[in-house]
Amino acid sequence: MSEEPKPEETQPETPPESLVVRRVREQVPDAILAVSESLGEETLVVRCDLLHACMAILKSDPELKFDFLADITAVDQLYLNEQNRFVVVYHLCAYRAGRRLRVKTPLPDDDLRVASIYDLWPSADWLEREVYDMYGIVFDGHPDLRRLLMPDDFGSYPLRKDYPLHGKGERDNFVF
Repeated sequence: MSEEPKPEETQPETPPESLVVRRVREQVPDAILAVSESLGEETLVVRCDLLHACMAILKSDPELKFDFLADITAVDQLYLNEQNRFVVVYHLCAYRAGRRLRVKTPLPDDDLRVASIYDLWPSADWLEREVYDMYGIVFDGHPDLRRLLMPDDFGSYPLRKDYPLHGKGERDNFVF
């Protein structure tokens, strides 16, 4: 009786790297921690200490030209059992290419600081101030980092998951 040939085991194909990932890895090889794609929008997770270098590439590289900073926000992952509690999230657009990109950078819990990108996109001014005001994340190099929505003497950060909510009496904490 002859042996039947075994069907070849096929490995799932890894999709080719996008132009964005390729260009960033060429110039800052160790910056990208992870890449994902959902609904046609790519997400890069980059190291906090290399964020500014990556963002400079994304803006100035002639093949990429992410010329519009749409938003900056943060995520408090307190109850998600993630390695880092806070992640800063940037949303970029390259109008001519019709591309959108999300860039995330996790912050170490003991040092909630990240480089400001105000020098690249001046529109980051109020966006970084809002994230500072709501989460307490400091943007190093920002020209005027101060509270934007809360009173200057407000002692907490309202969008953190551990922010104490007291219900009806919460308004009494504001000094007007």
